[in-house]
Amino acid sequence: MMDSPSSSSSSSSDFVSIATANQSAARSSGEGVATEQSRRWHDVFWLGIFLIHLIGLGFLLGVLGLNRFERENRLNIDKFTSRFSENQSGLTETYWPLYAAAGGVGTVLGWGWLLLLGSQATQMMKVSVHILTTYLAVVSVLCFWAGQIFWGVAFAIGALLQFLYVISVIDRLPFTMLILQKAVKMIWNLPEVMRVAYAFMFVVLLWMALWSFGAAGVVASSMGDGGRWWLLVVLSVSLFWTGAVLCNTVHVIVSGMVFLVLFHGGRDAASIPANSLVKSLQYALTTSFGSICYGSLFTAAIRTLRWKIRGFRSKIGNNECLLCLVDFLFHLVETLVRFFNKYAYVQIAVYGKSFNRSARDAWELLQSTGVEALVAYDCSGAVLLMGTIFGGLITGTCSGIWAWVKWSDRIIMIGSTSMLMGMVLVGLAMVLVESAVTSIYICYAEDPSLIQRWDAEFFNQMSETLHQRLQYRSARAREVLTHNRFDDLVPENARI
Repeated sequence: MMDSPSSSSSSSSDFVSIATANQSAARSSGEGVATEQSRRWHDVFWLGIFLIHLIGLGFLLGVLGLNRFERENRLNIDKFTSRFSENQSGLTETYWPLYAAAGGVGTVLGWGWLLLLGSQATQMMKVSVHILTTYLAVVSVLCFWAGQIFWGVAFAIGALLQFLYVISVIDRLPFTMLILQKAVKMIWNLPEVMRVAYAFMFVVLLWMALWSFGAAGVVASSMGDGGRWWLLVVLSVSLFWTGAVLCNTVHVIVSGMVFLVLFHGGRDAASIPANSLVKSLQYALTTSFGSICYGSLFTAAIRTLRWKIRGFRSKIGNNECLLCLVDFLFHLVETLVRFFNKYAYVQIAVYGKSFNRSARDAWELLQSTGVEALVAYDCSGAVLLMGTIFGGLITGTCSGIWAWVKWSDRIIMIGSTSMLMGMVLVGLAMVLVESAVTSIYICYAEDPSLIQRWDAEFFNQMSETLHQRLQYRSARAREVLTHNRFDDLVPENARI
């Protein structure tokens, strides 16, 4: 049974005092953003892999695009693809404008989201939650109409899974929107990080200009569809990793600034070090860049899988066979989350640790203080991902419709790769809010008084929700123990 509000407030106050006492030693030791300290390079191996991949892929993209630019087989590399079935070839400049349109649409959506961040962000996030299912269903119908049965079925399954997930977490959305509102409030009061996001979006556009040049060369090549698809998959994986690295670089920069503001009690505090944004940018692009490259390979996929499993796990009911299977997957993913989670980027920004150590320390901090129960209840990351997917779908649809008008056989190739471009560009805008959310949770776990000093009402709401979630978990644990004891007594009673 739920306690009264007075007892909840008392328990929340106890939690605050305990967590503050546990973290006071760490804060007094001088290990924080405000302390000037030399930082070591971490995960240099992954930094080297990423740079080698970037240089090698850049060269490959240039070759693929130039081979079909203004003249067919300009570099005479078609002889290497003779074992693939031949198809009608074209020119790079024939398809490149479609990718330019995708980049333009994705940029407009990303910039528009940033411009509306302060006034309409909450409404936009609500729309992204509810409209994504409908839009996936519409894209599925369009694919069936265009004769693309496989993709029509794939988008239909995606619409069904999205609908089931939203239904499973509908009770969590009010708290999620509260967290997102406060994160938006924090970001809107830091215009310098908005400028950083615009600058990185320009860098992404420069890379996408080269990437789309090579992708257009692949679509225009004389290879059969099988060879084209394999090349496009390789290029898409590379774009996903590169986009994730750039987004997580912004994540580290913004996390460092948000943590700094909360740590010092406000953006205008006299104790904030000078040129803090420049230093955060310097750390992200030098000593911590290898950790960012390493974490960007795995965190997105693991987080998405974890959200889906959590949502379905809460709605399974008494189906013990299915529950056993989902529990196995849940514990497997939870183990992976311990080593790959988005909260690691806050630790990287603040303390300059390696990625694995940052992920482990962040997860242990959240679990030891009980804040992990609050993190598990929050769906802000999933909501932001929905907005990213929705932006990508709009981008892919615009390019796909243009391709369908001119070349109906290239619609899926161009539409799917354009969708990925749009997701990267819109995701770069979404990562600003996600960085603020993760920093708020880490600050609340390290020292709840930081949040209380920033926004007392928000602090009380977080503490109340945390108390309720801890009570809920305790009740579930007692229920499981009682059920197990009953099962142990049944064989003994049967013998009697």
